[in-house]
Amino acid sequence: MKNTLNIGGKILSLNQPLIMGILNTTPDSFYKDSRFNPNQETFLKKAEAMIHDGAHLLDVGGYSTRPGGSEVSEAEELERVIPAVEQLTAHFPGTPVSVDTFRAGVAREALKAGAVMVNDVSGGDFDPAMFPLIIEKKPVYILMHQEGHSVADMHTTGHHKELLPGVFDKLFKKAAYLRSRGVADIILDPGFGFSKSQEENYQLLQHLELLQNDHYPLLAGMSRKSMIWKLLRITPEEALPYSLYLHGLAVLKGAKIIRVHDPRAHADILQINRQFKLSLPYNNF
Repeated sequence: MKNTLNIGGKILSLNQPLIMGILNTTPDSFYKDSRFNPNQETFLKKAEAMIHDGAHLLDVGGYSTRPGGSEVSEAEELERVIPAVEQLTAHFPGTPVSVDTFRAGVAREALKAGAVMVNDVSGGDFDPAMFPLIIEKKPVYILMHQEGHSVADMHTTGHHKELLPGVFDKLFKKAAYLRSRGVADIILDPGFGFSKSQEENYQLLQHLELLQNDHYPLLAGMSRKSMIWKLLRITPEEALPYSLYLHGLAVLKGAKIIRVHDPRAHADILQINRQFKLSLPYNNF
């Protein structure tokens, strides 16, 4: 079992789950409290608070991939992301920074600016230059599952004749390709909320333990997503308790990293799991 990540030369243990804090430099991300201007003082204050509250990693995104989000040029994405990466790496050198992008050009510049991880929501499908970049630079790569060909259609559902075999097969084939070309640290993200119906999202969570493997740690990201608030007819602002519940289940089912808006609350549930050694009988869920 792979129990460490080499992130920019820093070895992080996966014996206990890691928390990835979300910092968006976009004006239209679905959860308004995750939107920050990297040129304002509040950006660094939020990052500092996240680290203090338990975030082991920070994930910076400059392109909202929510349904109906605005198109963003590569130049604009760079203007949003690179200053953020530079500031985070300068002020918090002990905290690894991830760039959330599907564009190889943005990923390359972010790595130059100090990012050590690439979080690709397209799983290499939107930019043919992404995999060559990952093979060349070998950062930690988060490989997410989705079935679209662009941001415009990545939320379309109905792709799956068989959901679980389709998700697992696509992720493992891509991961094996990258591993065979020397990429050592690959994280699998099943892509909750992307190319999946509400029912499929929960079916995926129900069987998440089937994605556990000896080579690729598992990331789960359901924080305040529409799979919660549309189902319950609430707002993203009201969705924290249910995010905690779902991420708690994901950790019990083998997730090694959770990507969240609220590190403090998630650190608390991880402490409960750790202190009382909670586990889940998969066949009863």
